[in-house]
Amino acid sequence: MNSIDLFVKNWGSKHSMLPIDSNDIVELESKLNAFLPDSYKYLISTYGLVHTPNVLTKICDLGADISEVQDFLSLEDIFSLSKLYEMTGMPKGHILFASDCKGNMFCFKLTDCASKQIDLPVWFFDHDFCTIKKASNSFIEWLEEFNEL
Repeated sequence: MNSIDLFVKNWGSKHSMLPIDSNDIVELESKLNAFLPDSYKYLISTYGLVHTPNVLTKICDLGADISEVQDFLSLEDIFSLSKLYEMTGMPKGHILFASDCKGNMFCFKLTDCASKQIDLPVWFFDHDFCTIKKASNSFIEWLEEFNEL
């Protein structure tokens, strides 16, 4: 999980982050009737909810063509916002886990979460156009894009 550790070291704000208890993650998975990927669970159970305010600045400075991540969602927000965004136009069947600074979301496909997986593709929901496109083939590859900036 070196890519995850490097992402937090490079981009995590200096505010103290509290790791999320694995029992709380299991409870969320039960509510979602889905399995979150192990790579994502490692991030939140080791570091907590990562806030990355400097990613946007770096992307703008470099003119990089990737969508920035700013906040990883709380477990409560994962559940409630996934439902709320579906009610406001997001295609059904996605689990939100992080946002950018403009209200767009990063998510996993619910069908991909039907069984335990080490890693899963990351999808990007553009709330202006109510569209979803693949952001990366895996959560770790997605974080590596930021590590390469």
